[in-house]
Amino acid sequence: MQKISQFVGLDVHKDTIVMAVAPGGPGMEVKDLGSMAHDLPTLLKRLRPLGEPAQVHIAYEAGPTGFGLWRALRDAGYSCVVVAPSKTPKASGDRIKTDQRDAAKLARFLRAGELVPVTPPERDAEALRDVLRARDDAVFALRKARQQLSSFLLRHGRRFEGKSTWTQKHLLWIRGQRMDSEAQQRVLEDYVREVERLTKRVADATEHVETLAPATQSCAAVFRALQALRGVGVIVAATLAAELGDLRRFRKASQLMSYLGLVPSEHSSGDTVRRGRITKAGCPSGRWKMIEAAWHARLRPAMTKHLLRRCEGLPQPILDIAWNAQKRLHKRYWAMVNRGKRSQVAVVAVARELVGFVWAIGQALPQPALPPAS
Repeated sequence: MQKISQFVGLDVHKDTIVMAVAPGGPGMEVKDLGSMAHDLPTLLKRLRPLGEPAQVHIAYEAGPTGFGLWRALRDAGYSCVVVAPSKTPKASGDRIKTDQRDAAKLARFLRAGELVPVTPPERDAEALRDVLRARDDAVFALRKARQQLSSFLLRHGRRFEGKSTWTQKHLLWIRGQRMDSEAQQRVLEDYVREVERLTKRVADATEHVETLAPATQSCAAVFRALQALRGVGVIVAATLAAELGDLRRFRKASQLMSYLGLVPSEHSSGDTVRRGRITKAGCPSGRWKMIEAAWHARLRPAMTKHLLRRCEGLPQPILDIAWNAQKRLHKRYWAMVNRGKRSQVAVVAVARELVGFVWAIGQALPQPALPPAS
């Protein structure tokens, strides 16, 4: 095994890459190697004089350019890590930020071993992740379009007297409205068309997830197993499988809870311990889905027909974990509510415990992995 002799930091942008190198010897000065076009052949040409690929270790921060550069460097034989920007050490008194300084800082911290790498997803998992994020975008757009339509109707004194909104009855009521002027009628029709278009977009995206998730090889095992949990349907299970990857990479359940940002923040000093709201760090889509699933803890434990269908063919240890989760989380939710906790606070606490059961299912997956659902 060759010793790493050069530690390279890359500050990666859409059009440019700034490179700095820290030689492997202790106390040796970090060198600025300048800027170049964001082009793989050019980057490999700059890396070649530094030594054999096995002697060069590279780091750059995760960002909007994705993991294509990491995969290309790995295929070229280089050791490369993508690091979490929020975990990169930062001096409180440093008031100057440039691309050159960022690259030098990455090279220096890489040499010191102080960078926290992220785990790049497999290609098929990244593709499924893009489908899920596109669906989330459609859901948020639909929510905004509905709010705009509701506000327009309210401004003109049109109030729906039914119990539930956005049902078929509510939509029929909206389509039956006639505004006072032709201009306002056209506005109403435009809002209605947009809501209908986005509703179809969300339905199509949901269908794509239902089709693609079971066929995604790197996610299929986790995707199937997590659906044994009540409240973890196709969308929630697919999101967790695509965003979290192999759950065995988390050594403890608390690490997964922290990754999803569901642990309390803390500011302690000496004998004083102060804990606050959840950190909301890490993976936001996974955190949202866990909180959505946790609302099912209000319901009495039961094996519904739909849940039984999802559990068909799963190993008994996974089914046992899922059933224990139902009982424990239901008891936990109502114990907190009966003590006077707000339901939103209780649900977040239940979501954190639900993550523990998700982690346990990940550890219980048999080897080899489960086959995709037929």
